[in-house]
Amino acid sequence: MAKLSPISIKYLIKAKFEANAIVEKPDVIGAIFGQTEGLLGEDLELKELQKKGKIGRIEVEINYKDEKTTGIVEIPTALDKTETTLVAAAIETIDRIGPAEAKFFIKEIEDVREEKRKYIIERAKELLKTLKIPETREIEEEVKTKTSMIEIKEIGKEKLPAGDIEGKEIIVVEGRADVINLIKHGVKNVIALNGIKVPLTIKKLAKDKEITLFIDGDRGGLLLAKNVINSVNVAYVARAPEGKEVEELTSKEIFHALRKKLSTKEFLEKIGEETKKEKNKEVYKKIKPCLEEVKNSGLVMVLDQNYRVIKTFPFAQLKRKIFEIKGYALVVDGLVTDSIIKQAEKNGFEIVAARNFSIKEKYNLILISF
Repeated sequence: MAKLSPISIKYLIKAKFEANAIVEKPDVIGAIFGQTEGLLGEDLELKELQKKGKIGRIEVEINYKDEKTTGIVEIPTALDKTETTLVAAAIETIDRIGPAEAKFFIKEIEDVREEKRKYIIERAKELLKTLKIPETREIEEEVKTKTSMIEIKEIGKEKLPAGDIEGKEIIVVEGRADVINLIKHGVKNVIALNGIKVPLTIKKLAKDKEITLFIDGDRGGLLLAKNVINSVNVAYVARAPEGKEVEELTSKEIFHALRKKLSTKEFLEKIGEETKKEKNKEVYKKIKPCLEEVKNSGLVMVLDQNYRVIKTFPFAQLKRKIFEIKGYALVVDGLVTDSIIKQAEKNGFEIVAARNFSIKEKYNLILISF
């Protein structure tokens, strides 16, 4: 059978076994090949995989005690993660070794490339220091980018891209590209949501760690922030410059945004104000034709949600009619007081536009002067 080249090994399956009788190494290997045959289909047949160099030499370590056998089996593979885990799961179905009853348990699946990654990162850093050529800055950026990609880990069942999140404070971003950019610029305590839905792994981390949410400077970033804040305890929110995404920020922009981070309460208040101003602008554009029409007319207009006029009457009748009229927007060519606004709010109005206001209280309605 072909042996797997050590260079091509990706994962090492480590399994523990127990048998209720004395068995030998060939018996264990025979059981592995024989009892997994046909379980996973032709593409994952162990004998064929070994012939193709996808499965390496199976090593068995055996111990005997009280007429029983225990041991460790190591199976190197050049398969991908999914295929490797399928093979590992198949190993656990083995229930006999020769004539003896047996049980197999997977201890771990080791990524044997991890040590190589660590070596590459450290060696790249050392080599970077020795460069004395004019293109050093460009090469440094390239090495930083490659290094950041190598430093990325996969955390939790969702395999979330992350840097070093062992500390108390972590930064949560939207995607893998954001993680790469932050690590590239020296911010390593970062993990990605991998989408807008908050994964269970992030929810668990939020119980013990202080979370700073770092969002894009666009509407998508705001939607993400609201979703995350509603799902987990977020201590701070940092925001990229308007119109920019976290994955494209420079080092200066990253650290400026993190220094300017707001507590969640401050962030929500600020966003509430910005949203209200933006909504008021949109409402004003839509209602402007009615404002121009009613101006200097001495009339009151009642509008529906499509800003269509559904009722018109003289301003002098407003105090009496306010108790019976209903609509979406109230446009008044005259002075509006607290009593008018309170009743309009009770009647379901969301907008009151008037020539003048004489009010002392705050309201949830949109108030527009013209």
